[in-house]
Amino acid sequence: MLLHGYGSKKESFYYQINFLKNYFRVTALDFPCFGQSELTDTPWGVGEYADWLKKFMNLTGLDRPDVLAHSFGARVAFKLFSAENDRVNKLIITGGAGLVKPRSPQYMRKIKCYRRIKKMFPRFAEKHFGSSDYKSLSPMMKESFKKIVNEDLKLCASKISAPTYLLYGKTDSVTPPAEEGETFHALIKGSTLELTEGGHFCFSEYPEEFNLKLFKYLTEN
Repeated sequence: MLLHGYGSKKESFYYQINFLKNYFRVTALDFPCFGQSELTDTPWGVGEYADWLKKFMNLTGLDRPDVLAHSFGARVAFKLFSAENDRVNKLIITGGAGLVKPRSPQYMRKIKCYRRIKKMFPRFAEKHFGSSDYKSLSPMMKESFKKIVNEDLKLCASKISAPTYLLYGKTDSVTPPAEEGETFHALIKGSTLELTEGGHFCFSEYPEEFNLKLFKYLTEN
């Protein structure tokens, strides 16, 4: 089962789907609000996405699948499988996200400035603050995004008991392996951390190397 990242869709795993389907049954899904899935009525956080994934697995009869999760997909995997470890066989995390890092004084000053300006000039604030990806989101998805990125999943990660393979791109600047990768490696007992060529989307940048490492892990006893 393949779980895509935020703002992405199942087709982001194009190279993995075409490779893995020769050896396994592959289920690639679009989370609600992404790809071809329908929009939600309210802003969802990680918990709502985890509940949805559980229902999806029940409806499709997925029993203890191997799971490949990227970035936001890893957040959902940590949330669900920390509570129900018996639902997953092997867990592969690439570019895994889920840490809330300490806010620098500069960052906090920027947030305070944004909040003051938003009260007086909301349109100006929305236009001039935040990343281009954030500004492109609908109002509801902005609320969902804030709920997602502000939930620290270290405790959930520490409760994962399934065999876990952390495969991070060497040049990943979104979820740096020296930060996210090392932290999750320390939290998840018995996990394996390995680096591969590429950045946050290493699985599509260098698919042959990624797929070989992935296949080796999936077929190990």
